[in-house]
Amino acid sequence: MDLIFRHVRIDDARPLMDVAVNNGKIIETAPNISAHARQEIQGHGNVLIPGFVEGHLHLEKAHVMHRKANRSGTLKEAIAVTAELKPTLTRDDILDRSTQVLRDLVQAGTTHVRAHAEFDPEQGFTGFDVVLELRDKLRDVIDIQVVAFPQEGILKLPGMQAMMVEAMEKGADVVGGIPYNDSSAHAHIDYVFSLAQRYDKDIDFHQDFADNAEHMSIEYLARKTIEHGYQGRVCVGHLTSLGAVPVHKQHEIIALMREAGISVMCLPATDLHLGARNDGHNVRRTLAPVRALRDGGVNVCLATNNIRNAFTPFGTGDLLNIAQLAIPACHLGGADDQATVLPMLTSNPAKALGLKHFGLAPGKAADLVLLDTQAVGDVILDLPARLMVLKRGKIVATSVCQRSVVF
Repeated sequence: MDLIFRHVRIDDARPLMDVAVNNGKIIETAPNISAHARQEIQGHGNVLIPGFVEGHLHLEKAHVMHRKANRSGTLKEAIAVTAELKPTLTRDDILDRSTQVLRDLVQAGTTHVRAHAEFDPEQGFTGFDVVLELRDKLRDVIDIQVVAFPQEGILKLPGMQAMMVEAMEKGADVVGGIPYNDSSAHAHIDYVFSLAQRYDKDIDFHQDFADNAEHMSIEYLARKTIEHGYQGRVCVGHLTSLGAVPVHKQHEIIALMREAGISVMCLPATDLHLGARNDGHNVRRTLAPVRALRDGGVNVCLATNNIRNAFTPFGTGDLLNIAQLAIPACHLGGADDQATVLPMLTSNPAKALGLKHFGLAPGKAADLVLLDTQAVGDVILDLPARLMVLKRGKIVATSVCQRSVVF
């Protein structure tokens, strides 16, 4: 054995367990493992869980809020501010800021991230290429899935279809899209599907990001998913418009999404900040209807989206902070509801990202986090220190003596 955790809590309904790791995989979990390992870590009853999975993040736009402020706090100004900044962002600048974000993620216990990396004729592939570079450089520390993301649209921009193809040829893992920011949402979706099928890649859309329910395309997307046999291979982020749909119609859409196997990334930090800016009273929450989606059988996740920029002028990259925000905002504070929140940071996004070797069981990858709390049910409430973070069985971060990351 390479490593054994002794006396850790992996399930509140079970006794303390030992967890043995060898060659980057979990070999055994049992109350008392008789074998010994080169490294043995005393858990003292602390919680051991699979690593957090960040399912929706923009690396190259992080930590730029002080360069040009979004003074109104609106989505319109956020888009305008970011469009003005993007051509000024150099490779070294993006590399430095993105590396710092990834360092913060790893320290916070994140072992996988899906990064939406954008490009367009004005800025070229500068940021996108940096994210590809970091994916390869840091593959032993954190797994990065790179989404080819056309923030400014595809069809309305000359040359963008060719750039989408080039992004896939460069090695993008996922085809991204943003139907509401193009000349035709349906044609945009059609193009993304054609490209995804050409390269046999999954799809991830920024979807129906508005306060109201007009101009939604989620039903078209769900039917397209079923038509092309892409069930389980499509994610959507935001989906705030669905919260404005009358209940009976909302249930119909959710049933269709369940049939299509579409996963949802709720992004509370961004969506609460930008949403309902024109509401004069009784201000709406403008979030994806998490409980309705969950209860309707849809795979629901929580994710960060942006960190300290015009879209989200706060954040640290710690998914437990996102979860604490979501508990009151999404009405997840009831005793039964709270138990469903931690999976929205772990197993649910792992399913959405197609991670086949994720979990805390023999045969799974040893991507693990040891937490300074002694009940799994208290993980989100306690915001515990991440005592140790493992990536494929190797320690990549620790806070036992001081905060440290291997890169």
